[in-house]
Amino acid sequence: MVMVGRDGERARLAAFVRAPGGQALVLRGEAGVGKSALLDLAAQLASEEGQLVIRATGVEAEADLPHAGLHQLLYPLLPDGAHPGPGLNPAARAVFGAVFGTAIGTDFGTDFGRTDGPPPSVMALGIAVLDLLSAAAARQPLLLVLDDGQWLDDASADVCGFVGRRLAGRPGVRLLVAVRGDTASRFDTAALPEAPIGALTDTDATRLLDHHHPRLERQLRALVLDTARGNPLALLELPAHLQARPDTPAPGILLGPDPVPLPRRIQEIYATRLARLAPAVRAQLLAGALDGATARPSDGPAPAARYRMRDVDEALACGLLVVEPAGGHLVFRHPLVRSSVVQLATPDQRRCAHRQLARVHREDPERRATHLAAATVDPDEGVAAALEAAARSVTRRGGARMAVAWLTRAAELSEDRAQRARRLGEAAYVAGQADRPGRARSLALAASVPGEDDNPAAVLADAYLALYRDGAVRTVHRQVAAAVERLHRLQQHHRHEHHEQPGQLPRQQCDEAAAGPTPDRHDAMLDRLVSLLLAASQYAGSRTTWRRTHELLASLGGLATGRARMYADTWSDVLRHGSGWAERIERAAANPENQDPWDVTRLAVSAHHLDALCPLRPYLDRVVDRELDTGATSSGIVMLHLIMLDQTALGQWDAAERTGHRALALATEADNQLFAHQTRAYLAHLAAVRGRSREAHDLRAEVDAWARPRGIGFLTGLADAAGASAALGAGDHESAYLHATGITAPGAFRPYHHQASRTLLDLVEAALHTGRTQQARAHALAARDAGLPDTSPRLALITYGALAITAEDDDEAADLYARVRSDPAADRYPFELARIRLAYGTRVRRSHGGAAARAVLAPAAETLERLGATAWAARARAELRATDTAPPAAVPTAPPAAVPAPQPAAIPAAVPAAVPLTWQELRVAELAAGGLTNKEIGERIRLSPRTVGAHLYRVFPKLGVTTRAALRDALTRLDHHPAEHSIRSAGSR
Repeated sequence: MVMVGRDGERARLAAFVRAPGGQALVLRGEAGVGKSALLDLAAQLASEEGQLVIRATGVEAEADLPHAGLHQLLYPLLPDGAHPGPGLNPAARAVFGAVFGTAIGTDFGTDFGRTDGPPPSVMALGIAVLDLLSAAAARQPLLLVLDDGQWLDDASADVCGFVGRRLAGRPGVRLLVAVRGDTASRFDTAALPEAPIGALTDTDATRLLDHHHPRLERQLRALVLDTARGNPLALLELPAHLQARPDTPAPGILLGPDPVPLPRRIQEIYATRLARLAPAVRAQLLAGALDGATARPSDGPAPAARYRMRDVDEALACGLLVVEPAGGHLVFRHPLVRSSVVQLATPDQRRCAHRQLARVHREDPERRATHLAAATVDPDEGVAAALEAAARSVTRRGGARMAVAWLTRAAELSEDRAQRARRLGEAAYVAGQADRPGRARSLALAASVPGEDDNPAAVLADAYLALYRDGAVRTVHRQVAAAVERLHRLQQHHRHEHHEQPGQLPRQQCDEAAAGPTPDRHDAMLDRLVSLLLAASQYAGSRTTWRRTHELLASLGGLATGRARMYADTWSDVLRHGSGWAERIERAAANPENQDPWDVTRLAVSAHHLDALCPLRPYLDRVVDRELDTGATSSGIVMLHLIMLDQTALGQWDAAERTGHRALALATEADNQLFAHQTRAYLAHLAAVRGRSREAHDLRAEVDAWARPRGIGFLTGLADAAGASAALGAGDHESAYLHATGITAPGAFRPYHHQASRTLLDLVEAALHTGRTQQARAHALAARDAGLPDTSPRLALITYGALAITAEDDDEAADLYARVRSDPAADRYPFELARIRLAYGTRVRRSHGGAAARAVLAPAAETLERLGATAWAARARAELRATDTAPPAAVPTAPPAAVPAPQPAAIPAAVPAAVPLTWQELRVAELAAGGLTNKEIGERIRLSPRTVGAHLYRVFPKLGVTTRAALRDALTRLDHHPAEHSIRSAGSR
């Protein structure tokens, strides 16, 4: 290969190709500046070094087709994945099957096939690609060459960026990409090393021109050099073009005050040559350009089932095609040739080419849909149905935005007005799920049918925006409920006219794995309105709202799907309606891959309410990045919420906090105020259990101030729960009791309040610490009688824990605690288990002495410290220290737990025994330890500040402290059980 100049670029490419380690490089420059020639040079050098060179080119017509570019780049390597030895592992094979599907099995004869697996995230697919490249490089060093990277589809470009940033640890693999500097692309933010490719120097430009056109007349030579401005392609193409023109302008004429951009001028040159070709040749070139094909001899293998251009020798002779050096194939001389071919064709010619390509890709529904959409002008129900099917396929693979375009086009090509409205409604719904509210609104309005007073699609779009942006739960519930009733009446009227019965319609059952859009427009819209109605009801969290929702669902009869009834029962009140759904949720969760992402998300919310999220967690981890990468922010945030809640339950608090802050940033950026405040509520709870009381208080206050005026009971309940946890951690048990009873009264569970059952342990502990033993016991018994242990594993754990720490009989308490420890789900909830151990260990120490208590308190302290629950851990350590001074007593009949006691040397020195306090002194001391002033204490228990001060004057020496700050630890160490017993007895008299 002869190349003039470019000494620096050539040296860098030679070093790049021969470097021992893996790396990536992006060449950036204007069209025609020589990027493709440099790619050819790198490919030649790599071949001489014995490397395997794989080339691909971005295709503008496929810029919206997910993973089309990646398929083109990887297709020569994919068959090797079926081989034994260093081939692909099953996980990587599943990833490629989910992304490329039947194209792999058809084009390469491998056994990948379409796995219908979950669409992977950029990270998951990138890791699989890295594994594939490493396996190939183990046999032969590898150079990937990608030209026209600016036309690569976003999904492929993101994966290439991910892979390129991680090639440093993959020896033998190199990625070389060329992009235009004047065209935006995902490689602009890929953070890959770049090499700018500028114009040739005047000396090199003259040498190049003289080498290829040595006999050029002097005036014309000056004109070419002046016009080309060092652009190699212009230097090569302008001379022949200008020589063929009888009116060759004088130097400087082409560079007037507003000159034509050079790439456009070169395209005009190519257009002139194309116009001289026979129509059949131009048709072949057009089909190849639209399909991103390379031209090749008829016996050459076609990559990725691309269109084969035939009988194109005429185009080769006039310089529009050239022989590709690496493989000897015919290719377009330059990407500008391909652009010129498409621009020169008439609309009819382009449509004819697209129809031809649709037949070529008849086995690939998505590529076929791309060409059908461009080929069809008049309404065609068959084409519309094909586009709709492709939209469903691409939606489940993370292409929601492409699905909107295909559904919109399908609506335009629908022959029936009702089908058009249904497909526009479908497009509006997908646009809403992909966080494009403006697009969703316009599509919904376009979906309106003459004769319908109210457009349900528009109601859906407006209500969705009002709920998640403004938190208008009452308004949304009222509007959506009215829309459901109107649509139901319309369906009843339609069935009456056609003598149909509701039972004749096929309905989705609750335990079906998935279902595509229902064939009836009203059925599909009804399902979506009901789903939004349920979401508004869940956030409202009120008995009145949920009763109205349940009544409306009952009136729908068989028109309400099994999934809708599942959501209604599990999202509303699991104690009253959640029985029997766990197994059905488990069956549906066994096959999430065939369901739309938002359907899986709703299913996962049901699973969370029943503490059965575990089977769906791997799916959420796999697809959440994909949802966010493709713009489906709402679905992605809900997935992040569920992942965060599961991480919190498992004790992975650092990871949960990172997940929460990520969700908060996304919700804030999307102006999704409902999700932003929901995330703050979850972060408030996390800060509370970690002992960061001030942070928890600030977040809780922000959530409460926004949610309470709007009547968003779900969020105010979360805020109250965070307040109770924060107060318990700070030792302010009175405040904790007030927060807990604000959620539900002792001995009862407020209907349709999400936190009523989940804060059982908070209310019981707060009641015990404030001397309300009867209320604590009544609440624990109410949990048992309400069936909490049968509702979910977590509720079973905390119910038996509450019964153990409130039991009047020590043997009963020991039996119940043993039941807690033997529960197979106990270890899944380490914080709740540690709290139960701490409370039960404290009871054992006061009743039976230190030896028995240490076996319970030691693992509680260790777990709380490991989790980072600092305030709780301090209390547990204080209880452990107090075990050294506790009086010996008989051990309960049933041992607390088979946990080895810590070695005596590990336990801090004992503290002095304290003198028991009177009831009034104990009350004053606890309030002072909670941070209240003498005046605030007096107002709460109706004493003067002076009397409060007198009580504290007597309390300090009894506890052996000199400051209010030391009261909390002193009270924790204090064994005041006998005094409390005598005081309660006197009070009862």
